[in-house]
Amino acid sequence: MKNNGAVGGGVYGLAFIGALIYFIQHATSFWGGILGILKAIVWPAMLVYHLLRYLNI
Repeated sequence: MKNNGAVGGGVYGLAFIGALIYFIQHATSFWGGILGILKAIVWPAMLVYHLLRYLNI
């Protein structure tokens, strides 16, 4: 029996829901809410990008 990243998927799912709630709560318009949904989807990529840029890798 293999466990191919099931824990990582669960952690990403919970983090996605948390980011979605955060961004939607701070939206001031309908389009701000749509942008919040898009931000919630791509926030891990932005986090890794800024982390690598900070570390100069």
